[in-house]
Formats: sequence, C-alpha cells, structure tokens
Amino acid sequence: MTRAEARERNRRALLDAAFQVVSRDGYRAKLDEIAERADLTTGAIYSLFGSKNGLVVALVADYLRPYYEDVEQAVPAGLDLLEAVDAFARYYRRSCDAPDALSGLSLQITLLDMALHDPDLGSQLATSIRSQETLLIELFSGRSHNGGVVTAHQAQRLTTALRALFVGLSQGVTLGLAPGADEQFFADTARALASDMSLIDHDADTS
Repeated sequence: MTRAEARERNRRALLDAAFQVVSRDGYRAKLDEIAERADLTTGAIYSLFGSKNGLVVALVADYLRPYYEDVEQAVPAGLDLLEAVDAFARYYRRSCDAPDALSGLSLQITLLDMALHDPDLGSQLATSIRSQETLLIELFSGRSHNGGVVTAHQAQRLTTALRALFVGLSQGVTLGLAPGADEQFFADTARALASDMSLIDHDADTS
C-alpha cells in the first residue's frame, strides 16, 4: 500500500468512526473513542483533519457529497425550472425512505446541537454546507421560467427556500409526523414555492 493509499484508508476509517460516535454523543464525542474505533491514534486525527472541528466539518462534507452528486442525475438538463424543481422534490422525498434516513436525521439534529454549543464550529459548518449548495444553484441557473431565464442570484434564493422546505418536511416524514407527504405532495409544494415569482424575481441588479 502506498503512503497516499494508507492516508486515504485512515481518513475513511476515521470518518466512518466519527459518524457513529458524533451521531450518538454530539459535542460530547471523544476523539480517543473515534480513534480507537478506527484502530488509529488521536494523532492521526490531528494529522488528517487538524482538529475535532475539522473532523466534524469533513464528516458533514463526506456525508452530503454523494447526495449532491446524485441530484445532478435526478434532475437532467433540458427541463424548465418547474420541471427541475419537481424532479428535485421527488428525489428528496425518495431519500426519506432510504435505509440510513433515520441515522441521517440523528446526525442532522446532533450537528445543530453542536453548532449551538460551539459558534466557531457552527460557522465552519455553514460555510461547508453553502459550498455544497453551489451545486444546486448551478443546477437551477439558466433554466427557462415564464419566458425568461433563471439567474444565479434567483437560483440561490430558490435553493435557500427549497432547503428550508425540504428539511422540515423530511424531518416530519422520518419521524412519522407528516402523514400523506408523499412524492406528489413534495412536488406540489415545491412547484408552488417556485411559481411565486416574488420569491425569485428580486435579482441582484434590482436590490
């Protein structure tokens, strides 16, 4: 095994261990337990991630990356804005039925708690998540809508609104608090939101 391969193996082992420990213990998660689960030392954590917060931020990016990559396949080019929003909503709803949906929700709630206890970590997490959401902004930008083309600024506003909508709905579905919130419901609510041009018409040039 080359040094690069060993480094990537150790990185993967630490991220997998961190997912288990952080999801369970939140801000109380201990680096020595994470290292032990990965069969490594805490020195490996500092070498690869710099700090506990660095590990947590890397964990979130690692967890979200496959999701954002799959979205590009779920929402093909050539669709207008409402069609794209519809496809995205249906994809998001299907993710609520994935085997890891409950553990994902647990991690999400735990990270919110950690961010409240550590503002610096909260700032780092926000920056990481915004960088991931750039993919969604690019996904919606340039699509046709009501005779025009969606700008990057409009797509950014829409992405923020859709994220808030789907986070709330998906939590309700996973916890059994949103009966009847099937794919069609997700699609209908997302289309209604995107159709409200007062939300996305305020481009940077008119603000």
